[in-house]
Amino acid sequence: MRNDKSDRDMRPIGIDLFAGAGGLSLGFEQAGFDVAAAVEIDPVHCAVHKFNFPRTPVIPRSVEGLSAAAIRVAAGIGEREVDCVFGGAPCQGFSLIGHRVLDDPRNKLVRDFVRIVAELKARTFVFENVKGLTVGRHRSFLKELIRAFDAAGYEVREPWRVLNAGHYGTPQSRERLILFGARKGEALPDYPAALTNIRGKRQRIGDLPDGPSCTDALGDLPDADRFRTLLGSDAVATTAFGEPSAYAARMRCTANDAWDYGYVREWKPGILTSSARTEHTEISRLRFSGTGPGEVEPISRFFKLHGDGVSNTLRAGTDGARGAFTSPRPIHYRYDRCITVREMARLHGFPDWFRFNVTKWHGARQIGNAVPPPLAKAIAGEVMKALGIAPTRPEGSIPLGDPALLSLDLSSAAARFGVEAPPSRRDKKSGAKKRKQADIERERLDREAAYG
Repeated sequence: MRNDKSDRDMRPIGIDLFAGAGGLSLGFEQAGFDVAAAVEIDPVHCAVHKFNFPRTPVIPRSVEGLSAAAIRVAAGIGEREVDCVFGGAPCQGFSLIGHRVLDDPRNKLVRDFVRIVAELKARTFVFENVKGLTVGRHRSFLKELIRAFDAAGYEVREPWRVLNAGHYGTPQSRERLILFGARKGEALPDYPAALTNIRGKRQRIGDLPDGPSCTDALGDLPDADRFRTLLGSDAVATTAFGEPSAYAARMRCTANDAWDYGYVREWKPGILTSSARTEHTEISRLRFSGTGPGEVEPISRFFKLHGDGVSNTLRAGTDGARGAFTSPRPIHYRYDRCITVREMARLHGFPDWFRFNVTKWHGARQIGNAVPPPLAKAIAGEVMKALGIAPTRPEGSIPLGDPALLSLDLSSAAARFGVEAPPSRRDKKSGAKKRKQADIERERLDREAAYG
């Protein structure tokens, strides 16, 4: 991402582990970091990250067994000091069986996060995860994690905190656990102060202004149902954008400070992107119409947005290994349909130049898995302060990546990055069926052996 010697010398560098589409990458860039490398195992996510961050090397593999030396080679940073490693390692060892939860094989990715931070000798780290890790017996996992960082030479900011993206200018209520850490002897980042109250929520923080509403986020976007082109495409050229709110002007990059300390992208603001239509039945539309703002439609269980409120937490659903279920997109507050991927992106704080996979399923899960960039920027800003570095704005602009990256499915994305394609959903179902048949056959043979 670095254009010239001055940028390279003045901007701190970060490494994004478990990068996904790049919510943390974008927030850290907006705060003044250069993202030197992004590690991501899903090749479809790799492709989208490469499109949006064309000068950031993508390492298309798991962190398991990945060495700091390999990251440095891929990033092209030599022995330069790494200022921050950030990411959200999946935590799946929630059974809490035994005394050392971190030793659970399902939590190996978390141990690898600690290992890579230590091997890179990063000055700071940010570990983000689900709020559930702070509840009940799961807290023992956090305590073990902090001890592991301590043994690796890192101090963790305590008490830990759960931050809500709605307190940082995002029109969505979304809570994430954030752990700040620093190499012993370095200044420890503090938690960012809230910037906004969450519109429509009763609990308020002092005299802070209300954050943006769903209408602020979506009101200027033309209705996707107006364009037949969007039945077979995710993009259409249009002049039908309305008057933007202050929030929407930032998303459209027309506000003076819309790019923050990030790199200006060369893009076409006259094209409505990530807006493939969903064809609902008339019965569904009638049910959506009859659902009150802020309520859940009883049949589909879809949440209907409130124009004066904020979105519920946008979720990714499960991946292909667990049935490829995507959590439902909310119902639009004005139109009798689910919101588009672009509308999800607006509610998440992704600017309009940022693109996602052209399919609704991949696009929705890329957003649902991401940390909202406004929250990520606030977090990264505190890291910058602790590092004692003043953010600088890079000069010039950069083009986005090859648009073909946005249309890749799992197999073609794997081929593009030279990695083995994970089994398809059909292969997984077929394999599960064969395993079940084999189990039944073994039981039959066991019975025959036992009873003659």
